[in-house]
Amino acid sequence: METASELGDFLKSRRAALRPEDVGITPHPTRRRVSGLRREELAMLAGVSITHYTRLEQGRALSASDSVLDAIARTLRLTDDETAHLKDLARPTTANRPAAPRAEQASRSARQLLAAMSEVPALVLDRRNDILAWNRLGHALLAAHLPADSPETPATRPNVTRMLFLDERYRALYTDWHDEAQLAVASLRLIAGRHPDDRRLTELVGQLTVQCNEFASRWARHPVRTCTSGVKQLRHPLVGTMDLYFENLVIPGSSGQRLIAYTAEPGSPSEAALRLLGSATASEVGSTSAAV
Repeated sequence: METASELGDFLKSRRAALRPEDVGITPHPTRRRVSGLRREELAMLAGVSITHYTRLEQGRALSASDSVLDAIARTLRLTDDETAHLKDLARPTTANRPAAPRAEQASRSARQLLAAMSEVPALVLDRRNDILAWNRLGHALLAAHLPADSPETPATRPNVTRMLFLDERYRALYTDWHDEAQLAVASLRLIAGRHPDDRRLTELVGQLTVQCNEFASRWARHPVRTCTSGVKQLRHPLVGTMDLYFENLVIPGSSGQRLIAYTAEPGSPSEAALRLLGSATASEVGSTSAAV
């Protein structure tokens, strides 16, 4: 990805989101060409020279100090995630030369952990959201319509972001699909800013932009947000609606791999539904084994 243009697009989107009145500026009675803050207004409020800010927005600044970026972030009222994203774009850690794609694998210990979590749906994702491995219940919960061994083939393994926008059956799982879609794009934006040299990530964004207008429109608005835990409401075709807590656990030393696990409130209808799903899928596995 072109980090310089990404930085400019991000800053412009955040300038456009702030009205002069929001920051104590009384607009001149003559007509403004922009509804948001002008470059010179932002530079003045942040205490940065207009020349330096313009070069930064155009991707021509060779470096920017923490104090300058923090001042711009405060003026634009950026969140912590957005501020981190601004710094990633302004000071990329690697050259913008795509790295050769590398197929990742879940470690043996991670796979053993998944297998041991027999009553908890769980899966391992890489930073691009490719599914590297899942346990039986994780497969049953999220993608029973796909072969259980599909994560084992790097070239065609499932990707949860791609499925969210292009796989109707996976998409139908989420009762609030629009919120899930917005979070998925915002999280992907954050990762893309940290890894501008990741060719496979660039290819994923390109594919989704071309094939899905809903993704493209959200991506163009440059949302940035991360989410490590929370509650998702899923509408499963076999056992109905469930409210499930989830946790993202980063696996140390794995280049951004993480384990995601889902649990239900003890004694709740969601826990009963999850147990029913476990029993149903265990029966299917037993029937298949007996037939073999």
